Amino acid sequence: MKLHELLKHLRQPGKLPEANPDISSVEDSHSKVRNGSLFICIKGFSADGHDFAAEAVQNGAVAIVAQRELDVPVPVYIVRDTSRAKAILADAFYGHPSHGIHLTGITGTNGKTTTSHLIERIFSDSGLKTGLIGTMYTKVGDRKFDVKNTTPESLTLQKTFRLMADEGVTHAVMEVSSHALDYGRVHGTDFNIAVFTNLTQDHLDYHKTMEKYRQAKSLLFSQLGNTYSEASPKFAVINADDPAALEFIRATAALILTYGIDEKADIMAKNIRLTPQGTTFTVEIAGMPYSVSMKQVGKFNVYNALAAIGAALASGITPEIAISSLERIEGVAGRFETVDAGQDFSIIVDYAHTPDSLENVLKTIREFAKKNIYVLAGCGGDRDRAKRPLMASIACEYGTHPIFTSDNPRSEDPEAILRDMEEGVKGRNYKVIPDRKEAIEYAVGSAQSGDIILIAGKGHETYQEIKGVKYDFDDRVCAREAVIRLAKDK
Repeated sequence: MKLHELLKHLRQPGKLPEANPDISSVEDSHSKVRNGSLFICIKGFSADGHDFAAEAVQNGAVAIVAQRELDVPVPVYIVRDTSRAKAILADAFYGHPSHGIHLTGITGTNGKTTTSHLIERIFSDSGLKTGLIGTMYTKVGDRKFDVKNTTPESLTLQKTFRLMADEGVTHAVMEVSSHALDYGRVHGTDFNIAVFTNLTQDHLDYHKTMEKYRQAKSLLFSQLGNTYSEASPKFAVINADDPAALEFIRATAALILTYGIDEKADIMAKNIRLTPQGTTFTVEIAGMPYSVSMKQVGKFNVYNALAAIGAALASGITPEIAISSLERIEGVAGRFETVDAGQDFSIIVDYAHTPDSLENVLKTIREFAKKNIYVLAGCGGDRDRAKRPLMASIACEYGTHPIFTSDNPRSEDPEAILRDMEEGVKGRNYKVIPDRKEAIEYAVGSAQSGDIILIAGKGHETYQEIKGVKYDFDDRVCAREAVIRLAKDK
């Protein structure tokens, strides 16, 4: 693609550069630049791409998009906002790939990963070629790729959609984080369906207030557009039981499908029965009852299933097909995942890392717990400090043996994070074991027959980040090894 052809998509007044080289790639990292690249200077939190423009040219950049003049021997095109320009240029360079894919975006504090996997499975079981982008990985057909962020930045995102389109993907599902919406990472992405799971406290280190957090989430719905198309209708699938539901409905002009348990909704779950083996309920759709028997446990998973059914209906898939698919799904890695190494007590690993998600998981465990509940909980460093005492309080309220330990302390002192947690439970009984491996081993060594251990916070993650270094660490592996060692020592 020629430089002029690409820059015209920005639709800025004024002249284009005199030179019009061929553009072989668009990059925002000077280290990725190769011969023929267009380099976009992005000003980030820790580095400014403008400072690396000369190195980008040395690496082969033939043109630069920047927010100020630069002394380099290649054309420099000035824009007001390079981040916004990057999204436009990425969409154009990769040929508007999301426009040819039926795309479902999911946002909310909790449930995004599970719901995205449920929807992707329904599509796949319906004979459709699928793609998935989320916290755990990116999936194109049967191939999986590692991810850095829940929602990739715009260049990576549009490149991924291009790959999906080229490989024949017709239906894709992606998690859309509040950070991604606020940063504009999904600008240029054509969503067909937007799903709202719930809104509870998280990421206030970034958004500062719940109102700003809600506003960021609502952008997914307002960006569905204002037009109505018979060929490609836009839908918003919204949790009617969440207090923010009305605000999300007001934010969008799209067609609305609501789901819920308590409030009247288009898709409702009734007669819910929870067991350690799974969950059964009746889902009513337009007055028609359908029986559902899932292997996933918990009321929160009923909400996830309802959201998935809503997305399926909005995609033209029948309730019978959607429910049949849901009933066959074993589970999602790190989401209420059990660890069985032959022990006579239960070990559950869950990604619960917000007050609401931890409370939901513990409420579910309390439904079937007959003896002690060991709760291993921690809080991530460099993140919302306000939720730390709340997490501790919930662990003490629902667990008989709360244990506070490290999650991903990142650049923070693990002891300081634990002190913040303890502020919420003064006078309560709990144990503090900063080393996560030791904490897991303590719980495994203390649990008796019939007890339950919940290891919360990291779920599917296979690392622990301490002082900027990622170490191999998997709660599931650690728990299994602790059980095996215990059995050998007896």
